[in-house]
Amino acid sequence: MRAIRVASAALLGVAALSLTAPAAHAARADDITSFGFGVVPSTVAPGGQVLLHVDGCHRRTTVSSGVFDAVVIPRGHSSATATVDRDARPGTVYEVSFRCGDESGRTDLTIASGHPTHHPTHHPTRGSHAGAGGTVASFDPHEIGLGAALVAGALGVAWHRARRRPGEGDHS
Repeated sequence: MRAIRVASAALLGVAALSLTAPAAHAARADDITSFGFGVVPSTVAPGGQVLLHVDGCHRRTTVSSGVFDAVVIPRGHSSATATVDRDARPGTVYEVSFRCGDESGRTDLTIASGHPTHHPTHHPTRGSHAGAGGTVASFDPHEIGLGAALVAGALGVAWHRARRRPGEGDHS
């Protein structure tokens, strides 16, 4: 009986942790590449900023889309930012292409309604230009707090269930 309690507590913890992880987008079948790539966030308001990241590309990476100016992530760097055009139409899904050497991969960027949010210390006018790539990360304190609360709650429930003595709370 104790094994069932521990297993259910562990599953509850895993479920809580999976809710705090960012959503992953499945790659298209023809977009299998030797390098990883992505756009964060995957939904942004017109005029908002996105972080373009690449993993495992040991060359210069060119990122292009119909909704922002072409961006170059220099060799040795893993990310750059781009600013979405202010006239991008809400609800539209744009394709974002990453080109590393002879390989290319694509992902989608959805335009949301609302006003853009900008990183307080970084205000490019039309995206990064060649050689100006860098890492800019912004963390939302509300999302971090929610994730921490979910993890803490899951750990508390797991600890409580693991510490219960046989017979406590059994109604069978």
